[in-house]
Amino acid sequence: MKILPFRIPKPEQEALVYQEESGDIFYSQLHQHAEIQISYIVSGEGSLIVGDTINEFKTNDILVIGENVPHVFRSDPKGPSKSIMYTLFFTKESFGKGFFTLSDMTRLQIFFEESIYGIKILSECESLIWHFNRLKYQSRIQRIATLINILDIVVSSNRQPLSTYVYRKKYTEDDGNRMKNVIDYALRNFHKPFSLDMAAEKANMSKNAFCRYFKKRTGKTFFQFLIEIRIEHACRLLFKDNDLPISEVSDQCGFLNIANFNRKFKELKGATPTQYRNFSLEKWRSRFPESA
Repeated sequence: MKILPFRIPKPEQEALVYQEESGDIFYSQLHQHAEIQISYIVSGEGSLIVGDTINEFKTNDILVIGENVPHVFRSDPKGPSKSIMYTLFFTKESFGKGFFTLSDMTRLQIFFEESIYGIKILSECESLIWHFNRLKYQSRIQRIATLINILDIVVSSNRQPLSTYVYRKKYTEDDGNRMKNVIDYALRNFHKPFSLDMAAEKANMSKNAFCRYFKKRTGKTFFQFLIEIRIEHACRLLFKDNDLPISEVSDQCGFLNIANFNRKFKELKGATPTQYRNFSLEKWRSRFPESA
């Protein structure tokens, strides 16, 4: 079953949808759906846009996307592995309007509140992965029980939000296609020179109208958003290729000079590119000492 932009086809009378996606890349189109999404990244890596914020996703990540939250998964075509993702889709009304408001479910209310901004799970991942790996062999009723177990583990875990601002109105199809075209163009061409005229053209709007439109729906200017895309790509390059000069990272990410790159990088990451690279490598070696 394929997720279509802004709508997820759901088999008739099926309250909980389990989906496996596998391919060279994940879909890269902006979309939203009424269902809450809990995903396990079995393999693959790339960029993830949720609301106003660009993140990265990688193998073994557990991610939650709330209802009607615009988001994009874009696999890195140069990634080392095939992209595979297991996902559960459900709504607060999937098992009856009052199910998740029962006193027995009070503990889960924080999950629904936090899902509005998206969630990345930072702990308990091994336990969650164990549950996800069982889903393909389970009956529908067993999957419902597994979902409850997963939700219980999630609210006990350490978590971080994936975004700070989400446009709460549901996108119309035309509105969604306009944002999709702009974001897709930015993701494909962030390493090239950009102008507002080019972005506005993709949205089929005047420059001034586009600036107001984008700021209203993301909480930031288009160029703020573009810089964040470039910096997130720089983070992956710094980690993946320790021998790549900082100047080359700057060039590959679309910055006109290294001084501007260093300044913007530190503003967003709180460290210089060199400090970030060293910290990331030390963190990796502490987790996987056998690969050091």
